[in-house]
Amino acid sequence: MAVFDDLAAFAAVVRAKSFTRAAAQIGVTQSALSQTVRSLERRLDLKLLNRTTRSVAPTEAGEQLFRTVEPRLAEIEAELAVLGNMRGRPVGTVRITATEHAVRSIVWPRLLPWMPNYPEIKIEISSDNRFVDIVAERFDIGIRLGGDVAKNMIALRIAPDMRMVVVGSPAYFERKPPPQTPQELSEHNCIGLRLPTYGGMLAWEFKHGERITSTHVEGRLVFNRSDLMADAAVAGNGLAWLPDDMARDHLAAGRLVTTLDDWAITFPGYHLYYASRRSSSALSLVVDALRLPKSR
Repeated sequence: MAVFDDLAAFAAVVRAKSFTRAAAQIGVTQSALSQTVRSLERRLDLKLLNRTTRSVAPTEAGEQLFRTVEPRLAEIEAELAVLGNMRGRPVGTVRITATEHAVRSIVWPRLLPWMPNYPEIKIEISSDNRFVDIVAERFDIGIRLGGDVAKNMIALRIAPDMRMVVVGSPAYFERKPPPQTPQELSEHNCIGLRLPTYGGMLAWEFKHGERITSTHVEGRLVFNRSDLMADAAVAGNGLAWLPDDMARDHLAAGRLVTTLDDWAITFPGYHLYYASRRSSSALSLVVDALRLPKSR
């Protein structure tokens, strides 16, 4: 299996474009991974990767090798999972990409009680707000809001619709009167969320009657995680635009209050999606675990 392991390690580096990220994904140290790839280069007597302090990219030979082995590695992994299933115990690794809010509110709470029943199924969860091509990046499952699900995928709703709210602390509103329209947000310190895919800031969206508006806000604080936005709002540092379930406990405790309620927009809830109906039993079991619970 040494050659297979070396090729799998090389492919992981090419996909991740980084030894650090690839090492974290496959559970080895960065130095061990680098040594493995160098060993493969010596065995083939070819330079496969161009390395700089900031990036890793395949050489022409490396690109050709990656195109050759990548689909075969996927086939071998799928066949190994099938053979494991023949033992009567579902096995394999299921890789999931989801937004950090979906991971915290849906994925982890549903998988936590499920996992002890299937000890031979490995779960890898990538918490990421960017849009991900699950086929290109070899994820088995993607989870995004219904309007953001990639086309030509098998999709399954796993959460109710999501209402967004603008919130601030009582102390903040003692200093600044609540806005009456989205346009008045320009007079407020708004806590921003930076989008990893394009590097821009997330626009706040509103709906009033049939009218939908998008507002670009500004403020002193910018995060790439919505839970930190909530914490900053509770501390009185400005207004945040959050899913209502993330603000619910703070609202009940009086740590936050809402504004612009008549302008609140609701998005289609989270959907799980995957690329093929020819799925392993491990993938099917994870999909079932993440299904929207039936109402009683």
